[in-house]
Amino acid sequence: MKKILVIHGPNLNLLGQRETDVYGKITLDEINKALSAEAEKLDLALEIVQTNHEGEIVEQIHKAQKGYCGILINPAAYTHTSVAIRDALMACPVPAVEVHLSNIYKREEFRRHSLTAPACAGQISGFGRESYLLGLHALGGLSAG
Repeated sequence: MKKILVIHGPNLNLLGQRETDVYGKITLDEINKALSAEAEKLDLALEIVQTNHEGEIVEQIHKAQKGYCGILINPAAYTHTSVAIRDALMACPVPAVEVHLSNIYKREEFRRHSLTAPACAGQISGFGRESYLLGLHALGGLSAG
């Protein structure tokens, strides 16, 4: 069974509590349950991590080089600031898909640029929980080839 590493970045553990007008009322646990159910349908195994620490995200990306066929990542605020995460993604031979709950291009100016997206196979944003599910399907297709 092909394994996908799901990385949730900073503050995503607060989903359902913070800025519900932007992120909705869905919780991270609900997203993870939906991902797990969809992965089962796609015959994919998931490892899911959430961290508020940039270095831990880098370590997880490094780990993905052994035994994983894809990375589904929401770098959250690090999307716009982290050269370290971008470099880790660039160095990793495993394809990654970046996802965001909100449409980052409809938000504040500083959120409209992703440092990490150019290091990924693609980016999906603005569809809430569906962004994650669409990203998982995309990775399943990428890893099939």
